[in-house]
Amino acid sequence: MRKSNTQSLGDVLREYIREMHMEKKLKEVDVVQSWKTLLGKTIAGYTRNIYLSKGILYVEISSSVVKNELIMMREEIRSRLNELAGDEMIEKIVFK
Repeated sequence: MRKSNTQSLGDVLREYIREMHMEKKLKEVDVVQSWKTLLGKTIAGYTRNIYLSKGILYVEISSSVVKNELIMMREEIRSRLNELAGDEMIEKIVFK
């Protein structure tokens, strides 16, 4: 016999994530993972150790030429990453 209060698995997972206050952390992970998608495979090859902390995205870059190009595009990258996240997750980008 089926219970009348059945829920879809997706609804149950969304509710669990909301109750455990994990939305922000999952969005942070999405932002870091979308770096490669946004900038492409070539530029992503020069970057490593990407992490988000307190609204600041830290990106370590192995090429000074790529670093200078990304510094000039910093605000565009920030706005596009925030757009992909659907929220204002990144306030600032720091290139190391």
